[in-house]
Amino acid sequence: MDQSETNNMIQTLIRNPAYGPFYGIMGVSAAMVLSSFGAAYGTAVSGTGIAATAVMRPELIMKSIIPIVMAGIIAIYGLVVAVLISGTLNSALTYPVAKGYVHLAAGLSVGMCGLASGYAIGIIGDVGVRNTALQPRLFIGMILILIFAEVLGLYGMIVAIYLYTKDIN
Repeated sequence: MDQSETNNMIQTLIRNPAYGPFYGIMGVSAAMVLSSFGAAYGTAVSGTGIAATAVMRPELIMKSIIPIVMAGIIAIYGLVVAVLISGTLNSALTYPVAKGYVHLAAGLSVGMCGLASGYAIGIIGDVGVRNTALQPRLFIGMILILIFAEVLGLYGMIVAIYLYTKDIN
């Protein structure tokens, strides 16, 4: 190995330290784990409302599943961002630490928004489904509020994809 090759390798290691991919991996983990926590919470809390509604009005069970479906979509947002980020993880020699920071921010963006959105969907789904059993005209209002809660997770995914597409070198 001659002097110029050694200098090139040293410059590559300085620009792309070995710990760079760690931040990208943490972004993947944050996207998947946090959005899944939000989806799980929304599913669990909405499920208790559906169970209570099924006792009073069993014919409303299928109509009451909507909050659970919406909570599941939150996890899909995290999965999409996690797959995008993990597709760019490669050798530590070609993965700059700045890109790792951006990917961590993208993962946290979709993950934290998914967590908040799942929390909101769970509470709205529980109360909305229980009260829709008592007053059926409340159903459309519940759906609109659920959409506004769901869009919080969508905003997080949009920001994450925007960050992911940034050209950082």
